[in-house]
Amino acid sequence: MSMSPAEENHRKNVEDKAEIGRRKRAIWERKWRRLDIVKAFASLFVHFLCLLAPFNFTWPALRVALVVYTVGGLGITISYHRNLAHRSFKVPKWLEYLFAYCGLLAIQGDPIDWVSTHRYHHQFTDSDRDPHSPKEGFWFSHLLWLFDTGYLVEKCGRRTNVEDLKKQWYYRFLQRTVLYHILAFGFLLYYFGGLSFLTWGMGIGVAMEHHVTCCINSLCHIWGSRTWKTSDTSRNVWWLSVFSFGESWHNNHHAFESSARQGLEWWQIDISWYIVRFLEIIGLATDVKLPSESQRRRMALVR
Repeated sequence: MSMSPAEENHRKNVEDKAEIGRRKRAIWERKWRRLDIVKAFASLFVHFLCLLAPFNFTWPALRVALVVYTVGGLGITISYHRNLAHRSFKVPKWLEYLFAYCGLLAIQGDPIDWVSTHRYHHQFTDSDRDPHSPKEGFWFSHLLWLFDTGYLVEKCGRRTNVEDLKKQWYYRFLQRTVLYHILAFGFLLYYFGGLSFLTWGMGIGVAMEHHVTCCINSLCHIWGSRTWKTSDTSRNVWWLSVFSFGESWHNNHHAFESSARQGLEWWQIDISWYIVRFLEIIGLATDVKLPSESQRRRMALVR
């Protein structure tokens, strides 16, 4: 008996997922694309700068590292994640673009690529098509997935889930020129503070934020507590909340993806939410989304 086109497509999709699940490629078995090489070199360079940082310590350099960490980190959490990926709130375009540029300085990619990957993560969480599932190993979900764009395309397809960003010239511009912005950032650090600013700003500051973000992908799907009955492995990791500006309330986030607030209890520190709330009070943030009481009751775990 022949199958309908819909049934055939479903069968092929299941087989494709199974094939993806069987593939656990060793690093020498995969094809390195130019983008993978650029990403790997950038990561190695940032960590190399970290090794040089202790030999170039100054108090101003430490302050620069903290500023880079904070500005880049909040750019990722407020702009890339809550504003662009989930549309949890709206701000005027000039402020949206400013926040996005701050995220660019975290050296985690341009908004189009970052948001696309994150949306696929929520669409395929913990399945064989999740871009960075810890089911493929802690280090894969933490960092190694970044350097295999071919595998990402194989699992998720092309970046067709960010048409809202692709329509805007600013995000297309950042995608085309991201490398130049990073090089200019490094040059300015070196120009104003020499090796001390470069090693502590682009080294320590960027690396710290990188690994905090990576911990959300890895650690927050392995260890921690669960408050909500999501169908995935997301966890809340309380001790990471300050360093991640509120992102580590990850079970909260997966339960209510579009919520601008991730620390849902008064004691759950969420610095990103405090800033969004302040912007709402002064009239710059609108359409701020929060979970309703009925949603919270429906998602709550039975104790």
